[in-house]
Amino acid sequence: MESSFKGVLYPARLPTFHRVPAPEEVSHLVQWFWIPEWDIEPGRSSRQHLIAYPASNLVVQSGAAGFSGPTTRAAFRDLTGKGWAVGALLRPAAVPLFTDDPGTMRDQEVALPLEDLVSAVSAAMEPPTGKTQPDGGTRRERAAAAFARWLASRDVVPSDEALLANRMVDIIASEPDVLLIEDAARRLAVSPRTLQRLARKYVGLSPSALIRRRRLQDAAERARSDPTADLAAIAVELGYADHAHLTNDFRKYLGFTPSTYRRSAGES
Repeated sequence: MESSFKGVLYPARLPTFHRVPAPEEVSHLVQWFWIPEWDIEPGRSSRQHLIAYPASNLVVQSGAAGFSGPTTRAAFRDLTGKGWAVGALLRPAAVPLFTDDPGTMRDQEVALPLEDLVSAVSAAMEPPTGKTQPDGGTRRERAAAAFARWLASRDVVPSDEALLANRMVDIIASEPDVLLIEDAARRLAVSPRTLQRLARKYVGLSPSALIRRRRLQDAAERARSDPTADLAAIAVELGYADHAHLTNDFRKYLGFTPSTYRRSAGES
């Protein structure tokens, strides 16, 4: 999992980035933990471009915790100085812990007073002065474990509806032949209207938006990782009617064309 950069548009520009699997006891709440670390020389910054997973995140960084709702477009963050973040990519069943209406949190971030979580994660990432600093892998594993223990202590017992929302997202994210909401509904033996309701309550984006995000992430990853692959063939493989439709989605949600992205990714 650590080598996966799906969703990161320019992984070569990342200072350090790792993903840590969620322990079994919180796997119904967290897809994985993601941990970037950076040390940028004074006077410079590193801009990180993302086409994020269509989900909410709980993040600990710089002595604070924050909840980020689902995004609707590509975004970027400018990293400066020295720092780290430990984030949990939340599964739908975890979202009601933080908001009753995730749709109102689209492209938004709010600080949360979670001092116990911040303290536990920070202690793993930044041992007290005078203590031996563990190696990076151990530090990240300890931070993810502390995060997981905090989530487990919430004693969340997801409803059948919440678990169905998890399955909806899993199917859309992992099955490339799911191109329409009806495809996902058939696999779950429910109506498209049910999926729309689940997505609104537990994700904050429509099922169609979830499908679109998967296709965009897959297309970006293919265009970047296989510079000789024909873009028109990638478009057809991912269910687009043609190259023009793929290009339109890239322009609308990422702000550039697939060919422009491929060139800029190759120059990173």
